Amino acid sequence: MADAPPLIHIDRASGFDGQTVRLRGWLHNLRRSGKILFPTFRDGTGFMQGVVVKAAVAPETFESCRHLTHESSVEVTGELHKEDRAPGGFEMEVSDIRILQQVSAEDPFPITPKEHGVDFLMNQRHLWLRSRRQHAILRVRHELIRAVRDYFDNNGFTLVDTPILTPAACEGTTTLFEIPYFDYGSAYLTQSGQLYNEATAAALGKTYCFGPTFRAEKSKTRRHLTEFWMVEPEMAYATIDDVMDLAEDFLVSVIQRVLQERASELKTLERDTSQLEKVVKPFPRISYDDAVERLKEKGVAFEWGGDFGGTDETLLSEDFDQPVIVHRFPMAIKAFYMQPDEERPELALGVDVLAPEGYGEVIGGGQRIHDYELLVKRLEEHHLPREAFEWYLDLRKYGSVPHSGFGLGIERCVGWICGLEHVRETIAFPRMLYRMHP
Repeated sequence: MADAPPLIHIDRASGFDGQTVRLRGWLHNLRRSGKILFPTFRDGTGFMQGVVVKAAVAPETFESCRHLTHESSVEVTGELHKEDRAPGGFEMEVSDIRILQQVSAEDPFPITPKEHGVDFLMNQRHLWLRSRRQHAILRVRHELIRAVRDYFDNNGFTLVDTPILTPAACEGTTTLFEIPYFDYGSAYLTQSGQLYNEATAAALGKTYCFGPTFRAEKSKTRRHLTEFWMVEPEMAYATIDDVMDLAEDFLVSVIQRVLQERASELKTLERDTSQLEKVVKPFPRISYDDAVERLKEKGVAFEWGGDFGGTDETLLSEDFDQPVIVHRFPMAIKAFYMQPDEERPELALGVDVLAPEGYGEVIGGGQRIHDYELLVKRLEEHHLPREAFEWYLDLRKYGSVPHSGFGLGIERCVGWICGLEHVRETIAFPRMLYRMHP
């Protein structure tokens, strides 16, 4: 139709003030007030209120709109007007509506404005995603991922994809998903791309991988998913201090980006952004030893040598209003590839970054072993099959250098930024201990 009004998206409405346009989307809500209807439409980019005045439209248009059902798909035509009180700041004076598919009144959209339980909503996850809250969360996630990629791409890192199917464990065998792999025997879903990153960093200097990772630990905490996305940078010629500096600069950059680009979504989520605005350099840095003493001062019966649990991380982070970096952990609680501290060999040059407000570890990493003989010894101590790691040992035979990196879990970071109680809302279709549907 040559004379048809322009078809626009709601998030671009500001460029069409006073013009007649078309929107394609779904009915999100309908409020009736006598001879005036107030439908709210969504199109995937945002939400917009419409106004349908009975005296200003054809009778059939008014009746069609009056009987619209929640989530019916429509094409709407009308004139846009700036309206600060309306969601998105614009309102449409509807002149015509075309219904593509009307949801049956006998089989209505199952999610209603009434209160629903979490299990019900998770079972309807494919439909729950259409809500304002889930829309906002997924937009924040999208922006975070864009910011992550831009940060590394703009700072000399090369993206190198690492395998999802691996022949051996990265961090021990107890939390692996094992699957048959043709005549080869068993393969495993990856826990991390780090070992492969070490190879690509030796080739390219600074690299990162970004993809799904899998942990088979039987955890039901609000911080854990079975399948989650992780970004992992790795740097050649880098020490523990370099990786702490990178983690700090990286987090500040991505938080500032989300604050700048997704203010409206954070407002929808009622997030107190003043807490995120405190994420500035430098971050406080404390040793594991200091962290243990802090816990004891808080009355926690914590023994040196133990790993921090969720409650411990929360207690440690409550002393700070920005992320805190904890470094130099006991070797016994860290992975086989961690470089020991030269001054105190019982300590690993590991780094955890704990988010404030009780969100726990969002970054874990450190300096890797670069000495061949020491790595062989560590493989033996951890009872790992040497033949599976011969290629990894080769990296210490041919031009080995100190190198470091970390991993950041996207879902935990989204949960922190959005101020969510549970990570299950941070990904479109979460996989958890007792959930694989939908």
